[in-house]
Amino acid sequence: MSIKPLQTHTLIAVKRPLLWLLSFTVIACIMLILLKFSFDYGRNTAGFDSADSSEYINLLQSQLEESQAEIIETERRATMLKRSSQIDVDASEQIKDTLAQAQDEVLELKKELSFYKSIVAPEQGGRSLAIQTVQLRKNENGDYHYKVMVSQRGRNDKLARGTVSVRIKGTKKGKAVTYSLSDVSKDVKTPMKFGFKYFQKFEGVMNLPAAFEPESLHVKVNPSTAKIKAIDEQFVWSDLTAGGV
Repeated sequence: MSIKPLQTHTLIAVKRPLLWLLSFTVIACIMLILLKFSFDYGRNTAGFDSADSSEYINLLQSQLEESQAEIIETERRATMLKRSSQIDVDASEQIKDTLAQAQDEVLELKKELSFYKSIVAPEQGGRSLAIQTVQLRKNENGDYHYKVMVSQRGRNDKLARGTVSVRIKGTKKGKAVTYSLSDVSKDVKTPMKFGFKYFQKFEGVMNLPAAFEPESLHVKVNPSTAKIKAIDEQFVWSDLTAGGV
């Protein structure tokens, strides 16, 4: 007959679970209180003062706000000064351009006034011809609008007749080249004849060949009568393009 080992079971019964829960809560609270006490003790030992810290934080915040305000004000002033400076520069340039234009207009008016005075009250003496005006204006296409005016001086009770020839001298690829006005302008009829009592203008558009660099413009006036002297004058190209003669 075999004997079976005796099996025993231990049964632990927890009585009053609410008491255990209350005890655990009390212990946890005590630990938190101890931790808080240790933390405060450490801060006090290190010289920490919450009132002073709050005041210092407020001071830093105030300084930060003041610095930000100063930056904004500085940027605003810089922008205003930049705009003001640009406005001053633009206004100065505009005034200079207006003044230069006014001076050119005054000079041109003086020339015209002198010219028309000579027509109304011509000089006494023999008749003569003059190249009154030579102008060049470059347009947006790179061509040149030209104007040549020939006038009669002295006694102008008779018509002055003759021809006008215009030549342009310069260089092309390092070589000296001369073109007649009829070579570079479709507005010219050869020969360019004149017949006037006071003055006559010749106008048109000049289209210069590529790679040609003009240096001077020659105007020759050939009267049909031997009593009036011929005129042959040379004008520097850069002077003409700067405002005319």
